[in-house]
Amino acid sequence: MKLQRTLRLRTAAVGALTVCGALALSACGSDDNSGGSGSDTTKAASKIKCEGEGNLLASGSSAQKNAMDIWTQTYQSACGNTQINYKPTGSGAGIQEFLQGKTAFAGSDSALKPDEVAKSKKVCKGGQGIDLPMVGGPIAVTYHLEGVDGLVLDADTLAKIFDSKITKWNDPAIKKLNPDAKLPGKKIQAFHRSDESGTTDNFTKYLNTAAPSSWKHEPEKAWAGKGGQGADGSSGIATNVKQNDGSIGYAELSYATGNDLDTVKLDTGAAEPVDATADNASKAIADAKVVGQGKDLSLELNYKTESEGAYPIVLVTYEIACDKGNKKESLDATKSFLKYTASEDGQKALKEKGYAPIPDEIITKVRSTIDGLS
Repeated sequence: MKLQRTLRLRTAAVGALTVCGALALSACGSDDNSGGSGSDTTKAASKIKCEGEGNLLASGSSAQKNAMDIWTQTYQSACGNTQINYKPTGSGAGIQEFLQGKTAFAGSDSALKPDEVAKSKKVCKGGQGIDLPMVGGPIAVTYHLEGVDGLVLDADTLAKIFDSKITKWNDPAIKKLNPDAKLPGKKIQAFHRSDESGTTDNFTKYLNTAAPSSWKHEPEKAWAGKGGQGADGSSGIATNVKQNDGSIGYAELSYATGNDLDTVKLDTGAAEPVDATADNASKAIADAKVVGQGKDLSLELNYKTESEGAYPIVLVTYEIACDKGNKKESLDATKSFLKYTASEDGQKALKEKGYAPIPDEIITKVRSTIDGLS
């Protein structure tokens, strides 16, 4: 609870900075650098090497929106000649806009598929789209059930709840995992994403891998489960869960902490149920393997880990850019911004919003790859 309170306070503080940036960028940005506020943001901004200028367009994952808010505010406070315009339209829409040549880079919670890599060669002249892992974090299972704290669920029970095979909160399977809880006979309202979502893709990869007998749907960005109610974006899931007693949903952790929502402890088979925290997500991401070819750094996650304290419902959010053939007018600014997000300061800032930094071995490769973008 102390961690959640801390995150909420930090969320409020960063939110105030973001509003400041939106209302009067110059007043909150480089004009204030000489003021010596001593804030982490000012210190981080002072290390950024600004290159390029203009309006840098990007779109995609809503799961990384809160990270982008921090990065954008910090970057623009240092580089006043560049305006970062990231729209959290969802991973599917972000990749589509990138493949149409509308954006400099896309944010996605899933790596490019082979057919998407093939399409990217039309906009990446002489090259192709590559995946740069930039943000890690737990997908929190959020719930709203009056009188029930510390709810524990496992993969099999989650799969049955989100596929409408378990429909009441006092179901024997839930009781078995929560013997001391006073579970009501209330109907479960399960919320899923209505838009194509990398968060959905990663959540269903977990269900399909960890509970294959109960979740037989193939992992996809589009929801394939039976029943439930759709909500637009991670913010839509969080809002609906907050407003409805008896509800459950899934969203990136920052949306849970930002909306003061309870999160499920996951029974992974380890000695103790595991909380959805940035540190616990990092323990799971440490098991990931780079499976991309060439300059592509897409990862394979281990959703079935039973390591103590490892929270396996995680996603890794990528920035997708051309390895070669980036547009000349946006190349320098793209590299400059991505260098900052992959830097030690950029990664350090992630924990302020409940995200998990990318492990050192992987982020070192990301920095090297960004240097070579052309």
